[in-house]
Amino acid sequence: MDWQGQKSAEMLMQVLLVASAVAAFLTGYTMADFQLMLLVYAGGVVLTALVTVPNWPFFNRHPLKWLDTPEADRHPRPQISSTTASTGGKKKTGKNK
Repeated sequence: MDWQGQKSAEMLMQVLLVASAVAAFLTGYTMADFQLMLLVYAGGVVLTALVTVPNWPFFNRHPLKWLDTPEADRHPRPQISSTTASTGGKKKTGKNK
């Protein structure tokens, strides 16, 4: 799954869970049945899992292009300097003196 596929899977998951929660609440409220509300919501959760968890082809529409090994060896890797490694990459402010 590529980055945009992960983003769309997360958005789809949120929309489906909210929609199933609203549908479950309305069903439970109109029928005055708490157990039916829970069953409708559980069905929505199962449907959401079936749609968003597997790596479906429509989540791979923008695959990443990886470098070949000889090409990657020609590009130097970024080095971590000792100052950023000791401070965790954050700059210190003058407030805590």
